[in-house]
Amino acid sequence: MSNQNNNNWNSESWLTALSSLQQAGKPCVMVTVVEEKGSTPRNTGAKMVVTAGRTFDTIGGGHLEHKATKLARQMLEEQCSDARVQSFSLGASLGQCCGGATSLLFEPVGIAPLHIALFGAGHVAKALVPILASLPCHVSWIDGRDHEFPEHVPAGVEKIVSEYPVDEIEDLPPGTFYIVMTHNHQLDQELTEKILKRDDFGYYGLIGSRTKRKKFEHRLRAKGFSDQVIDKMVCPMGLPEVTGKLPAEIAVSVAGEVIARYQAAASAEQHNDSDRAVTDKDQSKGATGKIHRVA
Repeated sequence: MSNQNNNNWNSESWLTALSSLQQAGKPCVMVTVVEEKGSTPRNTGAKMVVTAGRTFDTIGGGHLEHKATKLARQMLEEQCSDARVQSFSLGASLGQCCGGATSLLFEPVGIAPLHIALFGAGHVAKALVPILASLPCHVSWIDGRDHEFPEHVPAGVEKIVSEYPVDEIEDLPPGTFYIVMTHNHQLDQELTEKILKRDDFGYYGLIGSRTKRKKFEHRLRAKGFSDQVIDKMVCPMGLPEVTGKLPAEIAVSVAGEVIARYQAAASAEQHNDSDRAVTDKDQSKGATGKIHRVA
C-alpha cells in the first residue's frame, strides 16, 4: 500500500514527529494498529501521527489510512480527549483487496480543551453559562457573591467564589478566553488591567457600550498601556447583527462571537500546518527529484 493519495504525508517517523509536536505544544492523534485478522497492509503495532494538516509515518496507506486520517482530524476538530478503538473490514467497502480486518486505536495527544473564564454571575452570565457548557470547553465561572450562583451549575463548569476575583487570573492557563461582565465597573477595570498585562489570552471580551470602552481606553492609556494591547480588548462584545437587550439575546450574541473566534483560530492553525507540509514536500522534491513513499 502507498501514501500517494495523501498530499500532506511525511516520511518522518511517528516517534520523531510525536516528540517534535509535544515540544511545540501541537495537538495530534496517534493511530495504532492494535489487532489484525487475515491479510492486512501493516502488522499490529504500526503507528502514524495525524495533525490538523499533516500525517507522519503510515499504517499502510490506501483507503484505510484515508478513513483513519479523516476520523483523527474529526477528533482534533471536536477536541476529543478520550481514546477510541475503531474496526475496519479491508474489503470492497474500503476499496481494498486485502480481505482481512484490522482494529485501530486513536489516542489524542496534547489536546487541551478551550478554557473560558467568565467573571460575573448576573442575569446575562446565567443565560450564557448553559450555552458555554454545551461547547467543547472548560468554564471557570468566577464571582465574589456566592448567593448569585444558581443551586446547580452545568457539567464542565467550575464555580469559583472569590473575594478577590482579580487574583484568579494568575492561575488561568495561557490562551484562556476571558469574558468580563461583573456588576462593578471598578472591578471590570481592575480585571481588564490584569488580563491585558498578561497579554497571553485567546480572547478578551468586556460587556459594555462604546462609551464605556472610551472611558476604559482613556484610563488604560494613562496607565501606560499601548494602543496595540488595548485594541485586543473586545468591547462592546458579541455579534453586531444581534441587537437585542434581553439577557438571552446578549448571551447568544456573546457565545456566537466566542465560537467564531475559536473556530477561526483552529482554521488558521490547520492552514499553517498545510503550508508547512507543502514546504516540506517542495524541499523533498528539490533534494531527491521525487518523494519516496513507504510501502
